Amino acid sequence: MNTNSRITSEKLALFETQIQKNKLLPGPLMPTLHDAQHLFGHIPISIQKIISQELNESIAKINGVVTFYSNFSITPKGKKCIGVCLGTACYVRGSQTIMDTLEEDLGIKSGQTTKDGEITLQATRCIGACGLAPVFSVDEKIYGNATISKAKQVLKETKAEAHEAK
Repeated sequence: MNTNSRITSEKLALFETQIQKNKLLPGPLMPTLHDAQHLFGHIPISIQKIISQELNESIAKINGVVTFYSNFSITPKGKKCIGVCLGTACYVRGSQTIMDTLEEDLGIKSGQTTKDGEITLQATRCIGACGLAPVFSVDEKIYGNATISKAKQVLKETKAEAHEAK
């Protein structure tokens, strides 16, 4: 997949407008990074350089923030992101088997995106739904009391949704 296909002149112009709005806020870096992630699907070094120039922040600081928080990515994420919680409560209740099943069905490992660019699989840590352990998510939707069969069904639906979005 061409990673630059998500960075168009139209999106760059919109991003520039968002940066100017964010400059009016106290602490404009985080809102700017969220805007970049949303617009481009990732925050590559070329976008980090723009942020650095506009906000007068070092690239080292920006890259440190981007690589620290799991919500940000320096590589493109898929149209759909599946996160499997591997926090203690979920892990003890079997989330690793859910992760193993999804990795096998998708043909990728945690942290990778399918070759067609449609689905990214990620290991997450506690998402605050320990009472529903084990849990996994697709984008912002949480699935609790997860089983292998539930994960396979949701994956089937997620693949269909990602394919329809083409």
